[in-house]
Parts: sequence; structure tokens; C-alpha cells
Amino acid sequence: MSTLSTPRSGTAGADTGAGPGAGAAPARRVGASGRVRAWASRQYWPSFLYLLPAAVCYGLFVLRPLGQTAWISLFEWDGLTVGRWTGLDNYGELLGDSRILAALGHSLVFVVFYAVLPVAIGLALAGLMSRMRVRGLSFFRAVLFVPQILATVVVAVSWRWVYDIDGPLNAALRAVGLGSLTRAWLGDYATALPAVGLVGTWVMFGLCMVLFLAGVQKIPTELYESARLDGCGPVREFFTVTLPALRGEIAIALVLTVTYALRNFDLVWNTTAGGPGESTSVPSVFIYQGAFLTREVGAASALSVCLTVLVLAVTAVIMRLVRGKEG
Repeated sequence: MSTLSTPRSGTAGADTGAGPGAGAAPARRVGASGRVRAWASRQYWPSFLYLLPAAVCYGLFVLRPLGQTAWISLFEWDGLTVGRWTGLDNYGELLGDSRILAALGHSLVFVVFYAVLPVAIGLALAGLMSRMRVRGLSFFRAVLFVPQILATVVVAVSWRWVYDIDGPLNAALRAVGLGSLTRAWLGDYATALPAVGLVGTWVMFGLCMVLFLAGVQKIPTELYESARLDGCGPVREFFTVTLPALRGEIAIALVLTVTYALRNFDLVWNTTAGGPGESTSVPSVFIYQGAFLTREVGAASALSVCLTVLVLAVTAVIMRLVRGKEG
């Protein structure tokens, strides 16, 4: 054993006193096992203990129900009797159902109203705020954020009254001499979908506005002063200073708004219930109807899994695009 550790013992003994660095121990390279031991050392355990309650709750109330939903989607089941194994047949039927594809198209329309328009309006207002001082900005933020703290049922009932045939919107049109434009906005096939979409714009643009205003406040004023000294106008200043600095806030706003648009249920159900006909139907409406009305629990679970995968995929694409631009 000594021969393997010191092949030239005489030389090693002779070199002991030679040179100032001869007695110093050689530097150790920390291998994978060393990193694992360091990672699992006692100093990291308090951090894991803090995360443990959240991880347990996430596993019990998110991952476990999601796994059960994926399992139920493989059966033909009415929620009461014994289910019949169908494998992936429920998913195949979804891909061939024109009603589901039309509902998905409605969700994509809602993405425009719930995500694109609120982000655009929020960015425009943030750009204006970056060039002028506004008194009472905190109050302004609070007023714009009110739709976010209201219950969706309250928002839906209020806007259903506004859109009513005898509601304030039609009354205002009659007052300005545009009575020919009055209609039952939520009962017309041509206007029901954009009418519900505009409600989503009203709800979501306040959230985007608050996020972007918070982002504008952290931009150094020196950047704006330099841009103005270089002769940048309002538009060029927005695209060269404000917009790049708000990339993180834009990503958060898009993730929140797009996710809400794709999984939207309560606002649609409490305004039109997917009608008239199926002109405002979305996948979540079919999930509710299949699970609780027609008792097609297996098909509803399959649609839920597909919707979850779609939301996760869209979120991943948004985050990937943002990280790619940052890199």
C-alpha cells in the first residue's frame, strides 16, 4: 500500500526540505461526490424545511388531482357507475369534434382581447407616464386595479346589465342619435364574442398598467435624459428605453393574461353561458357541461388535460422567447 501511495519514498523524503512550497499540501479538486456532500450538508436543510409545506400542499392539491384527472380521462365514466377503459379514445374524439375546435378558436380570439389589447394599452399608458409627471399616481393605480379585486361574478353581472337591451350602453346610443345601433349585445351572434372580450380587456388592462408603471419607476432617469439629449422623440424614446427595460414585466403580464384567456370560464358562463348557440363557447364551458350536466366525466377530463398542456406550452413559449431576447 505504501508503494502505491509513494512510489519513490527516498526521493519523497529527500524532497521534504527542498523549496519553500515542498511542505504545502496539493490543492484538491472537488469531484461530483464532493459537490453532492456539500449540497446535502447540514447548512442547506433549513432551506428545504421552509419549502416543505408549500411542496406538500402543491403535491396534494395540484399534482395529485392532475394525475387523477389524467387517469380518469382514459375511461368512459359517468361519475357514478363503474368506468369502462377506453385508452386514448377520448382524446381521439376531441381532435375530431368540430365544436371543440370552434371553442378553441374562440379562446384564441379571447387571447387578443384579454392579453394583446391590455398589454398594448398598458404599454401606451406607461410610455406616456414616463414623459410626464402625474399627480396622484397612487390613486390612479388603485382605480385601475379595482377590476382585479372584484369578484368575477360581480363583474359579469354588472356588464350584463350594461349590455342589456335597456341598459346604459343602448341608452347612451339613443341619447346621441345612434338608436339604430342598439341591440342585445350579448344575445346577438355577431356581437356576443367581442362584447365578452371587451369585458376581459377592461378587467386585465389595469393589471398590465400597474405592472408596467412599477417597471417604469425603476428605469434610471439618466437613460431618458440621454435619449432626449440625443434628439429622441417620444416614439423612439419608448422603443429604445422604455420597452427594452420592461421586458420582464411584459413577460409576466403575457403569462397571466394569456393563461386567463385560455382557461376563462366564470366570465363567459355568467354573461352568456356559451351562447347564443355556441358563439361564445370555450373549452372550459364544455368541461363543465361534460362533468356536471351530461355526465361525460372521462371526456371532460381528457379535455381538461389537453387544456392544461396547452396553457403550459404557451407559457413555456412566452418564457423562452423572453429569455432568448435577454440572452
